[in-house]
This record gives sequence, structure tokens and C-alpha cells, in this order.
Amino acid sequence: MDGIINWLEECFTDPAIISAIKVTFQMAICSCAISSLLGIVFGLLLERFNFRGKRLLIRINRTLMGMPPVVAGLIVYMVLMRRGPLGAWGWLFTIKGMILAQTLIITPIMTGMIHQHAVNKAPAVREFCRTIGASPWQTNLTLLAEMRHDIYFCMVTGFGRAISEVGSVMLVGGNIKGSTRTMTTAISLLKSQGIFTEGIALGVLLLLMAFVIQWLCDFLQREEREGVRL
Repeated sequence: MDGIINWLEECFTDPAIISAIKVTFQMAICSCAISSLLGIVFGLLLERFNFRGKRLLIRINRTLMGMPPVVAGLIVYMVLMRRGPLGAWGWLFTIKGMILAQTLIITPIMTGMIHQHAVNKAPAVREFCRTIGASPWQTNLTLLAEMRHDIYFCMVTGFGRAISEVGSVMLVGGNIKGSTRTMTTAISLLKSQGIFTEGIALGVLLLLMAFVIQWLCDFLQREEREGVRL
């Protein structure tokens, strides 16, 4: 235990750990933001419009919600490799490629969750807006306002998935020290080397950071609720 505490005290002076922390949060925040935007748009459109093949599309999305990360990583790897369709982009073994892989994983999750919340709330909101003569634009804004807490929960879920990912980022990023190594891939590397103490310490640090971010989001949400009451 003393070794873990001492390592936690020294971790912020280690350039490799600092780099892993930066890469982890840069990847998680960017992929979560992109996936949230896509998930909100796709989820609301999927709820709003009826079309042929809608049920099949919903089933496909639900299947993709459980897609193994290594499968997503392999797909992105093949697309970004030198002979792949997007090989000219040069995104393989970069943070951009890792963000692309994470977006592929998280977007179906966000879409499915937003769609389900919209199915539960959108009909009542649209009926209310129709009775007061609101325009389609005002109706959409009202729906987003009513779903803001659901959207917040979905974003937190997506961020948690992004920050804890190993398989896809290992394949696409290559776990390059000081470049694409994240906190989770660093833990995996330490485990393979038999350095369990530092691996546990890094895991504790990751959980602590996730807890602080979660607490901050809850605090801001609580302040927003109290502000509305006032």
C-alpha cells in the first residue's frame, strides 16, 4: 500500500504518465463529443420518422451497441492501413485514428439510448407543443430541453465507455509511449510485465479522475436544477 501511495505522489512528475493522462482525456472527450452529436441526431431522427426498414435498422443498431471493441478496432485498422481506403490520411497509430475507433463504438450506444428516451417523451412533448401552436423548430428545442437530463446521462455513459477502452485503441493506436499510450493500455502493459503495484496505482488514479469528473457533472446539473426552481 505504501508503494501505491508513493507512486501516486510521484505520478504527476513522470512524463510518460502525464502523456498517458493527456492522451486518455483528449481521446475520450473528443470521441464522446462527436458520438453525442451523432447519437442525438440519429436517435431523434429514428424516433421521429417512420420508413420502410426502420425496425431492421433499430435491430442493427442494437446489435452494434454490443459490438466487441477489438472488432471495431480491426475494422478501423483495415480502413486506415496504408493500403486501406483511408490510408492516405495517415491516421493509423495516431490519436485521430483512436478517436475514430472510439466514435464507431460509442455512436450506436448513444443512438440507441437517445432513441429509447425519445420514444418515451417525444409524443407527449409534441402534443403539448401542438396545442400551444409552437413551430417545428420550437418543438424540437422544447424536446431537447425536456430530454436534457437523459442526454446528460447518455453522455456520461459514453464518456465512461471511452475512458475505459483498451482493445480498439491498442490496435489502432499501437500503444506508443508518449504518443498514443493511454492509461488503460499502460495498465495492460504493466500487467504483461508483471508490475502489478504500478498497474493498480494507475487504475486507482483512473477511477479517481473518473469520479471527480462525474461529481463535477452532477454538481453542475444540480446547480442548473436549483437555478430553474429559483
